[in-house]
Parts: sequence; C-alpha cells; structure tokens
Amino acid sequence: MDGQSDSRSVTSKVMAILEAFEDEPRSLSMSQIAAASGLPTSTAHRLIRELTEWGALSRDHNGRYQIGIRLWELSQNAGRQLRDTARPYLQDLYMLTQETAIIGMREGYTALTLDRVYGSGKLPKTSPVGSRLPLHATAVGLVLLAYEDDWFQQTYLQRTLESFTDRTLADAGQLDRELERIKQRGYARTVESVRPGAGAVAVPVFNDDGHVVVALGLVLTAARAKTAADRHLPVLKGIAQKVQQAALYRRAPYRQLWPAFPSPRSQRKAEPGPPPNHPGVTHPDGQRAAAPVSVPAQENRE
Repeated sequence: MDGQSDSRSVTSKVMAILEAFEDEPRSLSMSQIAAASGLPTSTAHRLIRELTEWGALSRDHNGRYQIGIRLWELSQNAGRQLRDTARPYLQDLYMLTQETAIIGMREGYTALTLDRVYGSGKLPKTSPVGSRLPLHATAVGLVLLAYEDDWFQQTYLQRTLESFTDRTLADAGQLDRELERIKQRGYARTVESVRPGAGAVAVPVFNDDGHVVVALGLVLTAARAKTAADRHLPVLKGIAQKVQQAALYRRAPYRQLWPAFPSPRSQRKAEPGPPPNHPGVTHPDGQRAAAPVSVPAQENRE
C-alpha cells in the first residue's frame, strides 16, 4: 500500500495497528502489523515507533512487537468497578465449590469474560479474562442470550452458528427451544460444547431494573457438569444475589457497573440496530434505552 493514499485519520490508523493484536496473542513483526492493519509500511513504521515509545507496544529481542505493559495497565481500569464489586464473591464461589468461577457479559454477539478465579490444581481449560466466545457456545453466553429481548434472540438465531464440537448448540431450532428452557429453569448447563472434557453451569445476575446484564458461572469437568446443577445451583444463585446486592449497595448508577467494551472488527458491521420506538430494548452495543421496567420479585428469580 506504499503507493496508495490512505484517507483514514491518525486515530483510526493507530487503532488498526492495535487491532492487529486482537486475534494474535503472539508477537508480530513490523511487516505483519502493516499487512494486518492495511497501512503503508512507512506509516506503520512511524506509528509503531511512537506507540513503542509511549509504552502501548513493546519490542522483544527478535525485533517483534507485542502489547506493552503501559497499555495493559491502562486497560485494567476498564470494568474495574464491576470487578472490584464481584471479585470477593467470585472468590467465595471458588472456595465453596472448588471449581473455576467466572463472570461474563454480552458484548455484541459474544460472551466476554470479565473475571475468573481458579486454583492451582488441575482444572479444565477456561477462556482467559478479556476473551470472547459466541453466546450459543457457553453456559454464560446462553444465560445472557436467554434473557435478551425477543428481537435480539431472533436476529441471533438467523446467524450462522459456529460449531466447536459435535455438542455445540449450532442448530437454530434446538437453540431456540433451549433458550426457553433456560429462562424457565433459571440456569444454563453445557457439556463439551466448546472443549472436550469441559462443562459449565451459569446463572443470571439481575440489575435494579430487572434486566440480566452479567452471568455468573462455574467451569468444571464434563463428568461433574452433568450433576453440577443439583450440587452447585444453590451456591451459584446465592452468590449471584450477593453480587446484585453489593452493586446496589454501592449507590452508583447500576449501569455504570457494566461498562461497554469495544467489539471485535468482525462484529462492528454485522450487528443490527434495534427496532424503532422499542422501549427498554437492549441494543447490541450493550446500552439500554431508558424505560420503566418492573423488577421481578426476588423469589421468582429462583
């Protein structure tokens, strides 16, 4: 692209460079970053040098680049209020169950892992903090999808549903029926839907206007996941209520506890807009239109 003009703003070019690392946790060479960002080599070289000097990128002994410590430090402020509120209860959940405890929110068409607590023993592999998986593939994602508005569910069901294993709910009809069952019983359970040998169970966390904005879950072995509902549901639901109460007690606007995170490039152009004049609708960017919503009685959430 060195001979071509690029009308993007400087900010857009910088974001394109950072996006090159979104799907590539490994270090990248200068040419790889330029190719991924679509920038001329000379422009990429200048911006990468400035980003490295600031600390957004770091350069290793092989001359390759990765996300820098300063950018990582800055990113820790994203969702800090939520993590600070939920972290003690995630720790309690782990201590009471000895299973990996996670909390996640919907970001576009994916479930974003906000935090997790796990021990040093041999446990099923879990998604790292900040990672995303399609809503239909995980227990946390299924809970979030089940409590979404009908228009969003129907839009999601019209998408191509990615299958990770032969047990992923990738059939729209089966997924639609499962979402109804999840909402009726108040929890989701998956067994080997993303990785062989791993399972999960998750419950919703309601906010003060009755919407589900995050989900709390446990990741465990597939064998334990088959009986986890009976054994761990009381603890999961109890901790979910504690997270809700703690957030309300802080006397902050509840929605501020669930910050918006930037969507992956693949989702930014694909997400539909909400129907016009739809009160209280959940938009794909995670924001809700202001509208009065009746809060379900606590006993009905169980």
